[in-house]
Amino acid sequence: MNKNDLIAQVANDAKLTKGAAGEAVEATLDNIMKALRQGDDVRLVGFGTFSVTHRNASIGRNPRTGESIQIPASKNPKFKAGKVFKEAVNG
Repeated sequence: MNKNDLIAQVANDAKLTKGAAGEAVEATLDNIMKALRQGDDVRLVGFGTFSVTHRNASIGRNPRTGESIQIPASKNPKFKAGKVFKEAVNG
């Protein structure tokens, strides 16, 4: 399922126009990203938790040349599925 498929399914299930469903999906995703950018977690009970993990800077190796390279510190989004979500997928 891609984003357009999701929007169409939301429109159908919620009896909305595709335009309204698209705006709702976009607003939801934008607000999740905004909260993560500000350092907040997003907890959706039963679904899961979106959070940000921090990776420290490190030294790596270029596999082609063997040269040492500096890998900068970064922030990475993370999702941990909730109990209800895991059960729905597995059951």
